[in-house]
Amino acid sequence: MANQYYLQTLTERLLAGLDRLPVGQRTPHIAFLHRAQNPDGGFSGRQGGSDLYYTGFALRSLAVFDALTPEIAERCAGYLRGCLNQQAGVVDFFSLLYSCMLVQLAGGPDALAASPVDWPERVADLLETFRTNDGGYGKLPGSASGSTYHSFLVALCYEMLGKPLPGPEKLAAFVQSRRREDGGFVEIAPMKRSGTNPTAAAVGVLQMLEGAVPAEQLATPEIADGVTSFLLEMRSDEGGLQANGRIPFADLLSTFTGAWTLHRLESLDQLDAGEVMAYVRGLEQPGGGFHGHLADEVVDVEYTFYGLGTLALLM
Repeated sequence: MANQYYLQTLTERLLAGLDRLPVGQRTPHIAFLHRAQNPDGGFSGRQGGSDLYYTGFALRSLAVFDALTPEIAERCAGYLRGCLNQQAGVVDFFSLLYSCMLVQLAGGPDALAASPVDWPERVADLLETFRTNDGGYGKLPGSASGSTYHSFLVALCYEMLGKPLPGPEKLAAFVQSRRREDGGFVEIAPMKRSGTNPTAAAVGVLQMLEGAVPAEQLATPEIADGVTSFLLEMRSDEGGLQANGRIPFADLLSTFTGAWTLHRLESLDQLDAGEVMAYVRGLEQPGGGFHGHLADEVVDVEYTFYGLGTLALLM
């Protein structure tokens, strides 16, 4: 697989931030992540039993702690091999590709070694079945319209495959069509109010398309200023960021994706780091892991990644 430019940048930034975390704060989270691995090598979500989506987040969390050992990776490779022939949507394709890459980078086996030699081309062909008439990518083949989030995941998949995105101008135009007057971006066309997470996805796609499309189709200074203003409007009294203006509370997913986007736009210093840090620390559990928001009663590996990621960006 090719160098993971977007994902590599993210991982390196989180690694550097978490390296400053005291050992006493790191250890419980690493232990929590270790406990989440099942006998089949996968990792559990909120429902119990191994899940490809959550396995990806567990591996990512261990990777940014530099705690993804060859032993954990080898056990996980067996689970990933068992997922290769399952019918999958874009989310699962991304989770599988990224998990296989992390396992191999950690010293584990290549879970894709027994796949046909042309598997990258086959995966790319399959990804194009998710392409929609509006230039984006949908959740499933044959979707009527594109999704900002799923288009972002497909762009990441192509980056992992080391292949250029087909029709980059059409994808850039699709993303731009999701921009709204409030400065952010929406997930689907009928929506009027922007959301934190589709805005983060849109900015990610536009940044990944740099060099492939004319500069005016990308995250111009005007767009960057609008996104920054929108994300700052999403701050809640709790200290974190809301998913959108109609949701009255913050959550870790939105807080992380918003903070990461502001970091990418060189505007992270406009957040009150102390307030955000206090919010994240309030969701951190002594035995490891994070709740997703203040009313959440479950700890899982996905929100643990978001919690750790936000701490890393603010350290």
